[in-house]
Amino acid sequence: MALKLTVNGEVRCLDPEPTPPTLDKVIAALGHNPQLVVTEHNGVIALRGSWATTTVGEGDSLEIVTIVGGGS
Repeated sequence: MALKLTVNGEVRCLDPEPTPPTLDKVIAALGHNPQLVVTEHNGVIALRGSWATTTVGEGDSLEIVTIVGGGS
C-alpha cells in the first residue's frame, strides 16, 4: 500500500514496511543515512530516540535536513 507524504515540500509516494511505517523506516526508504539527518514530522522536531515508535501516516509532512561536514 503506497503512502503519500510531503517531504521537504514535495509530494512523494512510498511503500515502506511495516504497516503502519515508523519514522526510522520512512527515512531509510527515502534513502537517507539516519546518522546524518535531522527530521521534523508534522511541524515538530522528531527526537532520534522516538523514530522507531513514531508512526507516519497518509498526508503527513516531513522536513529532512542532511548534516554536511567540511570546511577550509
